[in-house]
Amino acid sequence: MHTNYYKIDPFNPDIAVLTEAAAMLRQGQLVAFPTETVYGLGANGLNVQAVKSIFQAKGRPSDNPLILHIDAVDKLYTLAASVPANVLALAERYWPGPLTVVVKRRPLVPDAVTGGLDTVAIRLPSSLVARELIRLAGVPVAAPSANTSGRPSPTTAQAVLADLDSKIAAVIDAGPCEIGVESTVVDCTTPVPTLLRPGGITYEMLVEVLGEVEIDSTLSGAQAIPKSPGMKYIHYAPLAPLFLVEAEPIAATALLKRELDQALATGKTVGVIVSAELADSLPAEAIAYVYGPRDDTAAIAANLYTALRSFDNKPVDVIYAEGISDQGLGLAVMNRLRKAAGYRIIRR
Repeated sequence: MHTNYYKIDPFNPDIAVLTEAAAMLRQGQLVAFPTETVYGLGANGLNVQAVKSIFQAKGRPSDNPLILHIDAVDKLYTLAASVPANVLALAERYWPGPLTVVVKRRPLVPDAVTGGLDTVAIRLPSSLVARELIRLAGVPVAAPSANTSGRPSPTTAQAVLADLDSKIAAVIDAGPCEIGVESTVVDCTTPVPTLLRPGGITYEMLVEVLGEVEIDSTLSGAQAIPKSPGMKYIHYAPLAPLFLVEAEPIAATALLKRELDQALATGKTVGVIVSAELADSLPAEAIAYVYGPRDDTAAIAANLYTALRSFDNKPVDVIYAEGISDQGLGLAVMNRLRKAAGYRIIRR
């Protein structure tokens, strides 16, 4: 299959290009498109065969639910069997934006989208390109991240093509994504709203609106039926094995030095992902990616998947990553790093 490539202005998108891509979606084809979080792999969310083709292209397990993307708040009512007050409160504050809500679904939402659950995950992205594409398609767009399942999510069109070139109909390139990690997912069907996946809308921001928010046990590695993307299976992993160092900064420096020295002593080629503060203390032989200052979690989140993918074209045998505080956006960063490492965590 030939993958059409469209370069587009994120702030003044060419409607002719989006109209052509929207027609592909209506016809059941797959189109990768940018959002403010990561690039999504879109399909007509009401077309069962189109949805199934997402799983085939990605190599994604079919029990892993998808998010339906809409272009306006009122579209929520066509997909949700009921819209609780807490959903409306979240939508008023954070939509359009990097927030997904899980609600009871209407019968028209296919099982292929929900993994057979009676709930559906819905998001209204803030990306102008994404919303215009969805509006022109005239259907809710099912869209997980546009990458091979288990790999780091793409934040550029080039990363999409690295995984999915010749497997999908088109990719729309509007430059790098702003946030760099997937949307926050909140289950609004539970007695107390439950954070299923941390993202650009932080736990603290959710509490501001809802007052009380539970954190799902799967975020600490527990196993359960996935109600949201990213809750099951290894995700976000580079090709080489990744180990995550979790400690206070001074201890993290010592732990990283110990691990790097041991690996280098055995003849391994070592990659390392670190903060700007640790960059100067690394052995010269280590191949380093500096993902930003330790206290700039927005920069770290934006660079995270690029950092993980950067080692795929380098001859590294193992990668070590420095963890950060899991407060605010750091919770999303650490969630992704822990999953990318397969919970291979080095602590003091």
